[in-house]
Amino acid sequence: MAKKKAKPAALIRNVVEVPWQQFPGHFGSALSKPLVRPESAGSRLIDYRISCYQPMAYVALHTHKVQEQVYHVLDGEGMMEMDGKQQVVRKHDVIYIPPGVEHAICNTGLSDLTFIVATTPIEDE
Repeated sequence: MAKKKAKPAALIRNVVEVPWQQFPGHFGSALSKPLVRPESAGSRLIDYRISCYQPMAYVALHTHKVQEQVYHVLDGEGMMEMDGKQQVVRKHDVIYIPPGVEHAICNTGLSDLTFIVATTPIEDE
């Protein structure tokens, strides 16, 4: 008989409980709190983070093979580059990035740029 995988437990966590991290490819105080990930919440399909980039902080241009991402800007202003085109993003903007789209975000504003990033699947196979 096949062994059944354990069901992940439901979770409530306050953002203050999770430490800030600077992930590879992120520069100049481009910090994130990995709120829902396999190691922090047992998630299987989603990586959910809140990020805060100080002025001039950025993530380098990169592409995901299979991952989809949604960015939701909560505060501040910055520049999003997608497939060679740049566009200002600000509070209340929602950005969808399908697999294969080269992208980066940089805080070009005067105050912190804060946004949520949801990525699925977790690994970019």
